[in-house]
Amino acid sequence: MPKALVIAEKPSVAADLARSLGKVPKKNDIFENDDFVITSAIGHLVELCLPGEMDKERGKWSFANLPIIPDRFALKPIEKTQARFNLIKRLLKRADIAEIINACDAGREGELIFYYLLKLAGNKKPTRRLWLQSMTPEAIRDGFANLREETEMLPLADAAVCRSESDWLVGIN
Repeated sequence: MPKALVIAEKPSVAADLARSLGKVPKKNDIFENDDFVITSAIGHLVELCLPGEMDKERGKWSFANLPIIPDRFALKPIEKTQARFNLIKRLLKRADIAEIINACDAGREGELIFYYLLKLAGNKKPTRRLWLQSMTPEAIRDGFANLREETEMLPLADAAVCRSESDWLVGIN
């Protein structure tokens, strides 16, 4: 039976979602029943690569190499949360996972966490967005009954990526 993989931003939110959706027992680092697999990032799991990691010919950052304006920005897992990234990547590849639900915090930063995670993991499965303004069980159930489509969230994801890349450019240069 196909399941939805729900990715929250924080472990405490994943636990709240599991409680609000009924009997979703915890198994190791995930909650799972016949309909859902619920897990969480631990905040940001992915970051933009540094200049020396993207362009080996340039080497490390130095004033001599400024300005640094890459043709494209590369992503990498954050070293201290690599195990969580690997767990979510494995869950994304499960054959019984039919769709992914973004349950990260409502806003630009939550969108960025989810977008970068799925991009680096190479996700090809359809996604939808759980948008919550309240964490009450009723609000959570209502949010799941009214999931937003991926296309509706693309402008917010684009804004998040734009902000991330512009911060990188200003910071490096």
